[in-house]
Amino acid sequence: MKPIKRGRLRLAAGISYYRMKRYASWVVNGRHFASVRSASPLPHLHKRHQTPLLRQLKDVEMWMQHNKVTNLRLAIERINGIVIRPGETFSYWKLIGKPTRRKGYLEGMLLSHGRVLSGVGGGLCQLSNLIYWMTLFTPLTVTERHRHSYDVFPDSRRTQPFGSGATCFYNYLDLQIANRTNQAFQLCLWLTDSDLVGEWRAELPPTRRYEVYEKEHWITPAIWGGYERHNLLYRRVYDLEGAYIGDEFITENHAYMMYEPLLPGSSQQ
Repeated sequence: MKPIKRGRLRLAAGISYYRMKRYASWVVNGRHFASVRSASPLPHLHKRHQTPLLRQLKDVEMWMQHNKVTNLRLAIERINGIVIRPGETFSYWKLIGKPTRRKGYLEGMLLSHGRVLSGVGGGLCQLSNLIYWMTLFTPLTVTERHRHSYDVFPDSRRTQPFGSGATCFYNYLDLQIANRTNQAFQLCLWLTDSDLVGEWRAELPPTRRYEVYEKEHWITPAIWGGYERHNLLYRRVYDLEGAYIGDEFITENHAYMMYEPLLPGSSQQ
């Protein structure tokens, strides 16, 4: 389906409507949201991952990347150490709150309808991407995740399958993760000089190992012009001795490609 371009007034009205709807859902949906943070890390590491803070992207000025680091630091201050007890749900935006200049957030890179823009709080998708990816390697349950609708940058140096991130936009494009296990989990986050680093830790050691992979990865011409990209994400589950337990569906991804698929360094699968 061809992307629909909407006017500014309609976009603003839609954003206001969905934000109010989200505020209401936080109050009346009956979920118990995680709110307690601890400075002491839980004893057992379940997953650790890191991503570079600064990357040279085509047509993206580096000042946006440097401002992003400030935005990430402010957001991490609100969620680092959060403990998700059994029966609780982690909500990305409920914990971070609205990124504003008053809180110290700077103009950073935003992706809107396939275009690179600058906006206050830009760059926080790197944090939601990291948290989502790490969660796929734990027994936690992702209950809300929004895929990126546009594939903006070629696959040069991509280390994860296409569609393995989670876009975010305050507050209605949220990332929510439920703890349906019998132990508490804790999200630990920090910045080094070069990377954003995260860990999921828990009260008990892991009993499973997960391998995330993709199926049905297609790049096809769209009837309206351009190209569309699709895949399915799954994960194989093993016990700690390597015995195969099962195969679990994770999600389906679709995106409009904003570059030619045969560019050098882009995926041709």
